[in-house]
Amino acid sequence: MATNSQYSNRWTEQRGTRPARIANCSGYKADPGYHMRLQAELGDVDYITGDYLAEVNIAENAQAHAAGQHPGWEQTAWDGIEQTIDLLNEKRIKVIVNGGAHNPQGLAEKVHELVVSKGYNLKVAYVLGDNLIEEMRDIKSKGLPAHLDSANDGVRYAEHTLDLLEKENKPIVSANAYLGAREIVKGLENGADIIIAGRVADASPVIGAAWFWHSWSDTDFDELAGALIAGHLIECSGYVTGSNFAGFYEYPYEDLFDITFGIAEVERDGTCVVTKHEGKKGFVTEDTVKCQFLYELQGNEYLNSDVKAILDGVKVEQVGKNRVRLWGIKGRPPPPTTKLAIFYAAGFQSEIVVNATGYGTNEKFELYERMMKFGLKRLGLLDKFDVLEFQRIGIPEPNPRSQLRSTSYLRIFAEASDAAVNLGLASLLGEFAMQHYSGFHSTMDHRTAVPKPYLSYYPAIYPQSSLKTSINLLGPNNTLTSIPTTPPTKTEALTKRPTYETANPAILTSFGPTAKARLGDVVLARSGDKGANANIGFFVPTALPSSYPSSSPLYEETWDWLRSYLTVAKLQEMFADSWNPDFFVERVEFPGIKAVHFVVYGVLGRGVSGSSRLDAFAKGMGDWLRDCVVDVPVKFLEGRGKTGAAKASL
Repeated sequence: MATNSQYSNRWTEQRGTRPARIANCSGYKADPGYHMRLQAELGDVDYITGDYLAEVNIAENAQAHAAGQHPGWEQTAWDGIEQTIDLLNEKRIKVIVNGGAHNPQGLAEKVHELVVSKGYNLKVAYVLGDNLIEEMRDIKSKGLPAHLDSANDGVRYAEHTLDLLEKENKPIVSANAYLGAREIVKGLENGADIIIAGRVADASPVIGAAWFWHSWSDTDFDELAGALIAGHLIECSGYVTGSNFAGFYEYPYEDLFDITFGIAEVERDGTCVVTKHEGKKGFVTEDTVKCQFLYELQGNEYLNSDVKAILDGVKVEQVGKNRVRLWGIKGRPPPPTTKLAIFYAAGFQSEIVVNATGYGTNEKFELYERMMKFGLKRLGLLDKFDVLEFQRIGIPEPNPRSQLRSTSYLRIFAEASDAAVNLGLASLLGEFAMQHYSGFHSTMDHRTAVPKPYLSYYPAIYPQSSLKTSINLLGPNNTLTSIPTTPPTKTEALTKRPTYETANPAILTSFGPTAKARLGDVVLARSGDKGANANIGFFVPTALPSSYPSSSPLYEETWDWLRSYLTVAKLQEMFADSWNPDFFVERVEFPGIKAVHFVVYGVLGRGVSGSSRLDAFAKGMGDWLRDCVVDVPVKFLEGRGKTGAAKASL
């Protein structure tokens, strides 16, 4: 623990002489403010960063903010600063968050008032330039910006992707460019202690912190790329410290909640050690780091406004308790464009859920679907929906031990431009209330059947050279210093990302006898969303209690089997009934962490709030595929003590 003197000298004597210690306090707006306080309270850090924005956050509040009914910023970001301000002043910890959302200026001014009321010498700043709503309002005359996946000619856009251009009454409610770290660095150079941003990219606060700490230039691409991945590792709350972890079931459940979030110690060369404060729950292992590394990747290239990270050579190593080093990241110049998230009022959604129990479930759901479609056709509405899906969720347990284990449900999901179309669907619940299959039942509350307005997402790209960005520093007596910032000095055009099957695949029979087992009995996985696309990474674990160590020959052999077995064709086979020939797949490998990675384009429809999928963010896709039964070499199962468990579970 540092002394008060060391705290005061942190920014004059220590900066650049050791790794920057960067703690993260939020991965989403729901994370309570006390996580910021804990990161300041439980140990010594130089910076606290926070990512409060999912794709749709800003859009959800844009209309209310414009009407004066919402402050535009995230309340939990303010709660964190309010709880932590005394420690920030005492320990001289700098804070960089994107919790300003739609109104970073408003939150910055509120924080400045708090600082002044406390009599503290802390300078508050805010970032402007991400909000492009005025530029995007009239797209019918100006044209729609290029789609995020436009450079990939193998991708087919989901139906209705271009509705905001091609149809009437689809007004844009928000348009925000993903900014990099340049404004953050400029603010730190000018003495800012607390920087409030809007839609900077999730990892940008960490990049900016490390960039300033080590005095990098904007062409130190290897270093910037390392900081980008350090930010990626800690940006999601507790995901790197045990939350949302594929191997959770091999650890005590009590260790998996009420955890503290991650810390990245970023070294001068951009490599990092991921760790956490002691004294609270959670854990950092090679496997938790690999899981988070593989989350929401775009393939082997990770794009940011400041740098493009090349991931092929990534490696991790446990270097102490709750300390994992990651290295091998290379950098290239960033693209000349940045991501632009456009949200528009797309129409209305409704959802109906009905249950069936036991005998004849498939026939029951078939009857109900035919009846509802008959009613819609008679009303003249069947062809009026943008989306109308009858999704069968779950299967009854054979020889069920209870009624609950025998029950599954039919989810009717509907989207339409006109609320009257959805109301017509809801009206059939009454019309056919007493015409149904045997044993029909549902929840007593059908409020979800009532149409509700929804926002849909169009992911675009926008020239960085066209952005008008600035860092704005609040001073005494309400003075304001606004400093314009400039785009990257060097960029590199976007190209198609690599995709390939494995080089020199092993002969699968060379691994000996196989047994039917779940893929997840020998590998872990992590999946997530990128707009309309899902990513899924599979890897050989090293840190589970049941896993064999990386020094074991079985570790390398399992990798040879995994890279040879998990082809694009095999993934398509595992998707089974969920496969659509319109999907496009990219496949790459990360041999340093023994991982095979896929991006499946189009599987999430329009993505985010416009997706009809029950798992609209693909969070469960990796675990679904791990549950698929495949032919696994017996020696791998025996090496992990899984043979008996696998047989018993099938």
